[in-house]
Amino acid sequence: MQKPFEELTFSDDWMFQKVLHDPEICAELVERLLHINVGHVEYPELEKVIEPFYTSKGVRLDVYLKDSDKVIDIELQSYPMEALGKRIRYYESMLNMDSLMKGQDYTLLKDSYIVFICTHNPFKDENENCYELPCYTFRNICEENNAVDLNDKSFKVIYNANAYEKAEDKKIRELLRFIHTQEPGEDAFNKRLFKHVEKIKENEKFRSEYAAMNLHDQDIIRAAKKETAVENAVTAVRSFNVAPEVAAQKMNAPLDLVLERLKTEQKKQE
Repeated sequence: MQKPFEELTFSDDWMFQKVLHDPEICAELVERLLHINVGHVEYPELEKVIEPFYTSKGVRLDVYLKDSDKVIDIELQSYPMEALGKRIRYYESMLNMDSLMKGQDYTLLKDSYIVFICTHNPFKDENENCYELPCYTFRNICEENNAVDLNDKSFKVIYNANAYEKAEDKKIRELLRFIHTQEPGEDAFNKRLFKHVEKIKENEKFRSEYAAMNLHDQDIIRAAKKETAVENAVTAVRSFNVAPEVAAQKMNAPLDLVLERLKTEQKKQE
């Protein structure tokens, strides 16, 4: 169930995207998280969907921005995620695909940064114990000699807001604390983020947009439930010889869709 508009915070995905659509705030956040200078900020498309081929799995990015020499994807992860590493690997491949035009040389690839801000501990050991580091930075280096750097200009940084107290950098610690507690404290940047959130919540246009998004999501969920019900009913008919009318009723599926699906499958077998 979607959170009421009035209760949204910076740590909610939708609000996170809206706040970071302010170029100055976005640049300052990136500079704080990655310790790099950000010049020109370009939004190819907020919450951009990258689909290089119609058969591929599209990637919907939270905040995807470009600088003169780098591409950066910032994601807010407010719930535990399986296969985080593989997800990041796929995101990175799509960023590379999107940033290098056909025919261009590989040397023109921009530096790539993927940043995940997690509100839960993202990594556990084999005994399911959390490592509880405030930050995990990954680069490609040589296992045989760590001094050998692949130098592919690819960086993955995962922050753990749950372990904000362990962050040595004060600015990082305060930012993660804000994300974890929603209390801006005395940090000037956190106060700006908090005020921006409150300003957005006062905007009726954003309220309507959020409501429309919720309705769209609900439509998708209902469609998915209907599709699952139809599939279950068809399985009951074909595998257990249940009458279509009975299967549709038991699975709460529209009878006409069940009959249509059975008819389509029958034609494929003929």
